[in-house]
Amino acid sequence: MKLARRLRVVVLLVLLLWLGANSAAFLVVDKPEKSDAILVLAGETEVRPARALALLDQGYATHVIFDVPADPKVYGSTYLQLAQEWAAAQPQSKQLTVCPIHGLSTKTESWDAAECLRTLGVHSVLLVTSEFHTRRALSIFRKELPGWQFSVAAAYDPTQFGEQWWKQRQWAKTTVDEWLRMAWWHCVDRWI
Repeated sequence: MKLARRLRVVVLLVLLLWLGANSAAFLVVDKPEKSDAILVLAGETEVRPARALALLDQGYATHVIFDVPADPKVYGSTYLQLAQEWAAAQPQSKQLTVCPIHGLSTKTESWDAAECLRTLGVHSVLLVTSEFHTRRALSIFRKELPGWQFSVAAAYDPTQFGEQWWKQRQWAKTTVDEWLRMAWWHCVDRWI
């Protein structure tokens, strides 16, 4: 009896270690599909736009929409103004649109983004967001906007996240934070 009990404990510990070691990798979905438009989610402003422009150049879509918080200001300029100036300066400027976002969560961002998607008349959308945010963002957009087809591409930023989360403090913080947000989405927010 004692041997069977010890064996169960060892198997459980090995399973928990395996789950813990792979918990960050589970968050990442990087499966871009050709779409009518690429939608860059609000948040990080260097890696996400660069990934979107690379996908545009590779022919994944003919248009990129950048979700940008409309209300915050930095040194007297709104994020929206800065994003519009940046987009106008890009070689692909005719293919870029800045979409004002007022929501503070990915769920409310999806509602704001829907207005910009409707304006452009797109039906399939390639989401671009930080790698750790891909699984939850894809789930949220599919639930909140069922009239569109979504795929997702990950924008990798090794300063913020890595699948071997235990190797850097920031990676561990990002992984725990995203798991908490994912749990909240699946247990509470998707039902209200």
